[in-house]
Amino acid sequence: MNSAVTHAAPDSGAPPNPHGVAFGEAFRVWVRVAALSFGGPAGQIAVMHRIVVDEKRWIGEHRFLHALNYCMLLPGPEAQQLAIYIGWLMHRTAGGLVAGILFVLPGFLSILALSYLYVTLGSVDAVEGLFFGLKAAVLAVVIQAVVRVGGRALKNRAMIGIATAAFLAIFVLHVPFPLIILAAAIIGFLGSKSGSRLFQVGGGHKAAGGAVLSDADALLGEDIPDHARPNLRWSLKISSVLLVLWLLPLLLLYLFLGPGDIFTQIGVFFSKMAMVTFGGAYAVLAYVAQEAVQRFGWLTPTEMLDGLGMAETTPGPLIMVLQFVGFMGAYRDPGSLGPMTAATLAAILTTWVTFVPCFLWIFLGAPFVEKLRGNAALAGAMSAITAAVVGVILNLAIWFGLHFLFRSAGVYSIGSISIELPVWTSLSLPSLLLSLAAAIAIFRFKLAVIPVLLGCAVAGMLWPT
Repeated sequence: MNSAVTHAAPDSGAPPNPHGVAFGEAFRVWVRVAALSFGGPAGQIAVMHRIVVDEKRWIGEHRFLHALNYCMLLPGPEAQQLAIYIGWLMHRTAGGLVAGILFVLPGFLSILALSYLYVTLGSVDAVEGLFFGLKAAVLAVVIQAVVRVGGRALKNRAMIGIATAAFLAIFVLHVPFPLIILAAAIIGFLGSKSGSRLFQVGGGHKAAGGAVLSDADALLGEDIPDHARPNLRWSLKISSVLLVLWLLPLLLLYLFLGPGDIFTQIGVFFSKMAMVTFGGAYAVLAYVAQEAVQRFGWLTPTEMLDGLGMAETTPGPLIMVLQFVGFMGAYRDPGSLGPMTAATLAAILTTWVTFVPCFLWIFLGAPFVEKLRGNAALAGAMSAITAAVVGVILNLAIWFGLHFLFRSAGVYSIGSISIELPVWTSLSLPSLLLSLAAAIAIFRFKLAVIPVLLGCAVAGMLWPT
């Protein structure tokens, strides 16, 4: 047994220091992680692993992957939740709060600044060309996500069947994303419980190669700190505080502004998103496109693509694109406020209701996470969800391609089935050529996402549409 174990009270928020890592040092590390958190969840998790496990040796490989597997079972951005988990494991509640907030803050500020630029200078040729180029790169990146996630998840006929059913459900029948995820989870859970090997497939992110740091050799050691052990009193206390912080603003908006107000709609809608965002930003964006674009009319499909381009080129979780959706919704319907003031407040509200629940899931569940280790039924549910996400992301890629490559499209219906198809004569040659160039750069020359995004942005500015 490692003697380096904290004996502080489990419900204390003050950072313990049994492992020799000062809270100030940890703060600087989380600032560094946040500043380097580009490239989507895979890149963000790789950066965190390199710094926290390989370089700083805070925790071992097994503990890192165990925490990641738990975060993958949760709704929300797994990379940010992993940062909260490790911060909490090292320095209790204060450590989790600092790690989680810093992970989001650079992206929030960057996208807010780009949103101001977008609505004030969006009609300027150079800016218009920049976002045109970003959309071409984003289309290639989403297709890459289909290939990457599909290669990991679709290991047998059951997973391929789930992915196909999920795609048809959302593309043809327009089944809501949460129902697709719920159905996949139930199928995976029951399939795994039945003992079928078709649902016993691995998944998740792999750590970087090289020597593996054992938990015993890490600074935290093998033992579980006292504050990390299940404690019902602490769990109820922290859950109550976070629930109030999450839901009280929604209640006040409902009471004072009414259910039809844009801020109430934004708060409620993105709170729902916080509970169903399994599979990452690419998966949930299909549902956001269904609702925010087609139902609420907060922004156009083209603007949705522009928002994802912003999220791809700034640090932080890709789900930060939701901030831009809320910004545009309030900018178009500011009520009695000025458009920019309303948009700024909506961006803050969207970010708040999107990320406060992430702290709730970690602080409430992490002390009990050891009970999930080796649970085959939950692993089966997660595998089925990941397979369904492949179908959902494929739908997103088709939706993006339809609205970027073609200037017009039409909806064709047969009974309850409706499919949106392009008007082939409206094909945009510049969009097609730049998208092909981005795809070649990613798939043929294996370039990283950020250089491709920047290259397409420059190309778009030189050849605006």
